[in-house]
Amino acid sequence: ALAAGSHYAINVLAADQQALAERFASRGVDRFAGVKYALGVAGAPLIEGAVATFECFNRSRYDEGDHVIFVGEVERCAHRPGVPPLLYHGGRFYTEHPL
Repeated sequence: ALAAGSHYAINVLAADQQALAERFASRGVDRFAGVKYALGVAGAPLIEGAVATFECFNRSRYDEGDHVIFVGEVERCAHRPGVPPLLYHGGRFYTEHPL
């Protein structure tokens, strides 16, 4: 779907959205079931409560081994000042860093 589309959104989840992050990392589930979101200007989903969103034009793509690298041009972005993002590193979630 990402390769066929002209636009996509990057949603930076807020510190209180860990359960949502875990759902999106799961297999075999409808990841968007019950998730509140709005459609951006080009139709990409912008998740409600996200600390930041980036609406991107799919500028180019590069095949590298068994991966595909997408390069997007940010056309619109927004953020919620003072809301800490949800971070993930080394197998752990972190919630104490302000954006």
